[in-house]
This record gives sequence, structure tokens and C-alpha cells, in this order.
Amino acid sequence: MSGKVCSHDRILTAVSMSIGVLAWLAVGAVIYKAGARMVFGVAGAAVFVVVLSFIAYVFAKSAAIAHLRGNATEVTDYQLPDLHAQLTACCGILHVPVIPTMYVQNGNGVMNAFATWFLGRKYVILLSGVVDAMAPNPGGVRFYIGHELGHVLRHDNPVTAFLRWPALRLPLIGAAFSRARETTCDLHGLACSETPELAARSLAALAAGARSWAKVSLDGYRRQVAAGTGFWMSFHELVASYPWTGKRIVRVLEPNPEIPRRNPLAYLLAFFVPYAGRVGAGLGLLIYVYFIGVIAAVAIPAYQDYTVRAVLTAAAVESQQARQQLVDYYKSQNAIPQNLRDAGVAAQLPNGVELILEPHMVLTVHSPRGDLIFTPRRDASGQIVWTCSGGQGTKPQELPSMCR
Repeated sequence: MSGKVCSHDRILTAVSMSIGVLAWLAVGAVIYKAGARMVFGVAGAAVFVVVLSFIAYVFAKSAAIAHLRGNATEVTDYQLPDLHAQLTACCGILHVPVIPTMYVQNGNGVMNAFATWFLGRKYVILLSGVVDAMAPNPGGVRFYIGHELGHVLRHDNPVTAFLRWPALRLPLIGAAFSRARETTCDLHGLACSETPELAARSLAALAAGARSWAKVSLDGYRRQVAAGTGFWMSFHELVASYPWTGKRIVRVLEPNPEIPRRNPLAYLLAFFVPYAGRVGAGLGLLIYVYFIGVIAAVAIPAYQDYTVRAVLTAAAVESQQARQQLVDYYKSQNAIPQNLRDAGVAAQLPNGVELILEPHMVLTVHSPRGDLIFTPRRDASGQIVWTCSGGQGTKPQELPSMCR
């Protein structure tokens, strides 16, 4: 790692974006091949979902921000000025162009901090447990401020987040991206801290609590990390949003720490567990199954319609010569042929499609995937043209474009 961005974060940022863009292009290609009706249907459904999701987001997020602004304590130069001075200093160190609004919120003993955003405005929230725990050493809170400013700086805009979204649902990649982003934010917190040891002890408060963080042995975390290479330790980290706290502490202590490799077999199991954020691997697997079920319910019928339409389109094209021969016979004899043989038409085409001549020179094209019925009529100029329709069992969405 170098600078304030983890090397894995750089790599996964590029990889996830590439996979996401390719996934959306593949979806677009499938929809395009399915036909105009499918395009308009999917586009209409997508617009509906986006609008409904945005409305839900606005109501939910506005409620959270209103609760924050109404009940938390805003940090300003006249209210909690020491914290405000540390926020300003961190923004200068990290080159944050616009200082976000910061609040201290009662966390009922929970040790945490987070960043959020709503309609272009950015917020940093420190739970009171963090502020109180760092009271013996006020500089310790700067690690948490810097970490959350890292999230502000590295946060995807809506377009980027949309493009990246499919890749972050994939096993291994989504969780690895989240863990790498957390490591990057830890490096931002380190940059704001006075010393690496103080940054490590600020992190240790998440594990040891509000009183014991100053007493723990940082070398003990090195030993703890070295011993945590078992299968289940490796697996549950591979599907988690955060690295183990011990690893986070070791990484801020040393520029190039020795982190033991995970158990290789854990990757095999983690490969089948999709990333579901902070809800956990079990629920993530259920969401994965549900997602696949929904996609299959939509995609399989659409694909079946597409394959049938392709067969019927080929049958319509192959039977064009037969229809022309029937018209030629009618023009030359001024009578409808009694059978296909009279018009020189074979009853079966080379691809196995059967032709059946009905009364009034109606031609039924019988294929293994359905029937097409071609009915002759005279147009305004007296020329014979054919009207195409589906036979028994042929669905409207399966008809070739010439029959719609």
C-alpha cells in the first residue's frame, strides 16, 4: 500500500467497473435481440422501478437526515469547537474541497462513526461512544474523522454506482471491493492521526472498548492475526464487508505489514456465496437464489419465445418461393390449384417444414415449433398479396415481424 489509497482498492475499482459495464452491455444485447416489444417493456419497467426507488429513497433518507439534524448535535466553530477544529484540520490534510457537516449523535454506548449523503450534501456522524472513549486523548478521534472523510472522497456518484452495481453482487468481488475500500479509508484516518500507534489504538477501541483501548498490547494483535488463518476465519472474512479488526490495526501500524494468506479452500466455498453487504452471507445466499429465480422467470420465457420466433421466421422465408409459385399458377390458369403438385410446389421443404394447401389457396406452413397461415388477397392495384397470421398454439409474441 502506498499513499492514501489501498492498492487492492485501485485494482478492484477498475475491475468492478469493467465487469459492471460488460454486464450491462450483455443485458442490453439480450433485450435488443428479444425485439422492440421487449425493449419497450423492459424500459418501461426499469423507469417505473427507478422512479419508485428514488421516491422511496427520498422519503427514507430525508427522514434519517431530519432525525439527525433534529436530535444530534451539530459540530461548529462555536459548538464543540475542538471537534470542529479537528474536522477542519483533517479536511486540509486530505484535500477535501468542501467541508462536510459533522454531528455527534448519542450511540447508547456503541462505538462507531459513519458518513452519509443526501441530495448533494455530505455528512459525517460520530457516535458519542467514540468521542467519549477518546476523551483522554482528544487527537484519537481524528482517525475516525479521517476514515469517514475517506468514504466521502471515495464515494461513487450515481452513474458510477449504477455501472458498477452488477459486479458488486458477484461472489468474492463485491466483498473484496468493500474490504479494500475500508482499508483505504483507514489509510485516510491514519493520515489524519498524529502517529500510527495512536491510529491503531483508535481502531483498538472498536475491539477492546472505551476504557481498555489504551492498555492493549498492539503486538498482541500481530500474533492474533498470524494465528487467524483457519478455514472458517478465512471464509467468513471473504464474504464480509470489513476486514478483521486485528488486520486493520496491523495495517495502520506498518506501511507493509506481513499479513498471512487465507486458507485456499475457503475461496472455493466463498465463490458460491454472493455479496449482500452487511446483511450477512446467509441472507445473501437467499437473495441470490431469489434474484436468479426472478431472472429465470423473465428470461426463460423470453428466450423460448425468441427461439420459436427464429424457427417460424426461417419457415416464412423458406416458404416464400412456394407462395410465389401459387400466385404464378393462379395468374396463368386463372384458377386456384387443386393441390400443391399442380403448382409445382413440394409438400415438404428441405428443412422439414410441411406445406398444406387449404381452400381458397390458403397456405399453412407447419413447423415443429408452430404453424403460420398465409391468406391471399388482392390489394388496391389488383395484385395478390399474402396476409400472415399464427396457427393454433402459436403465441402472438412468437410470430415473425412480417406477421405482426
